[in-house]
Amino acid sequence: MKTKAVRLYGKKDLRLETFELPVIRENEILARVVCDSLCMSSYKAATQGADHKRIPDDVHLHPVIIGHEFAGELVEVGEKWKHQFKVGDKFSIQPALNYADGPVGVLSAPGYSYAYIGGDATYVIIPNEVMELGALLPFSGEGYYPASLAEPLSCVIGAMHANYHIKPGSYIHQMEIVQGGKMAILAGVGPMGLAAINYTLNRPDRKPSLLVVTDIEQSRLDRAASLYPIELAASRGIELHYINTGGKPDAVADLKSLTGGTGFDDVFVFAPVTPVVEQADALLAFDGCLNFFAGPSNPDFSARVNFYNVHYAYTHLVGTSGGNTDDMKEAIHLMSEGLDPAGLVTHIGGLNAVMDATLHLPEIPGGKKLIYNHIEMPLTAIEDFPALGKTDPIFARLAEICSRYKGLWSVEAETYLLSVKG
Repeated sequence: MKTKAVRLYGKKDLRLETFELPVIRENEILARVVCDSLCMSSYKAATQGADHKRIPDDVHLHPVIIGHEFAGELVEVGEKWKHQFKVGDKFSIQPALNYADGPVGVLSAPGYSYAYIGGDATYVIIPNEVMELGALLPFSGEGYYPASLAEPLSCVIGAMHANYHIKPGSYIHQMEIVQGGKMAILAGVGPMGLAAINYTLNRPDRKPSLLVVTDIEQSRLDRAASLYPIELAASRGIELHYINTGGKPDAVADLKSLTGGTGFDDVFVFAPVTPVVEQADALLAFDGCLNFFAGPSNPDFSARVNFYNVHYAYTHLVGTSGGNTDDMKEAIHLMSEGLDPAGLVTHIGGLNAVMDATLHLPEIPGGKKLIYNHIEMPLTAIEDFPALGKTDPIFARLAEICSRYKGLWSVEAETYLLSVKG
């Protein structure tokens, strides 16, 4: 079986290549990858090469397939797993394999560490450890892109589960955000921030009473407000504010005033920017938890923390990197209950677009870049479909479909694209 894949050989050395996959062993599964969502983590891996903790030291000799937010269908199932999986099953994968003794190490993951599995490929071999760890997850919902976006959604799910609070005099950590509490999401209208807003509004078990989302770019805030309106939040018992903090002489005071001056119980930081981290620290209420979600590329990244408040106001800080398998399962379940992650997606492309898009991801505006691996298509913003449709009937049809979904991607658009190009 031949596959076509984007492989990493070293720092900024990505190559789109066709090569032969070995015959699967009895404990492996052959899969067809339909789509992959490009992640900033792949940009970090591609620019850092072997310096990245998940990339093997000998990647220059044994390249790895990049991409870790992918979905597809099973093509051939090894004998060991035929009792659990069958040909034609749709799947998503939890790429963070949590085991101590593996072929690459504790941080090994599809999309970073393996020669034959990664999201930016037409066909992959799923190794035994993925199934052994319960990381091959069935997806029974419509389409494929929701399964691809289950991984980024799981990251924000994990972040909220990781927050904790305490009672003075007790050493027991009460995990989770405060039910009915006050939450802030800073720099919160990028792809992952949008996922966090979506999850906060749609999770059935726990919600804040106040949610404040900030950014310094009004157009991004406006888009977020159109996707997740304050009226929708109000119908679910949440007072939602979108605040542009750019140019405010005292943003901390303005934001705290929304809490009645007490500060926020849960503050999430979605950009690795020192002033944003320090602003988050200043916004914390008594027993407030700061979650540093954004992973910095700079290993020396730092920010000041008020340790007086750590001591006397019980403020504390946590960080999360990805979600676990239970978080992925929760994401998939929420999607089956109607949560649509399409608001994250702003660009569509084919496998031919992956190399350039990955290496320039921080420079490309918008949200998630969704790749369909069996088509050729330049990376194209959904908002550009109408203009392109004036000369291209495929884009004209895609524009018409997206217009019926508030300008968003959809299962209908995906089905049409795959029918004419897949």
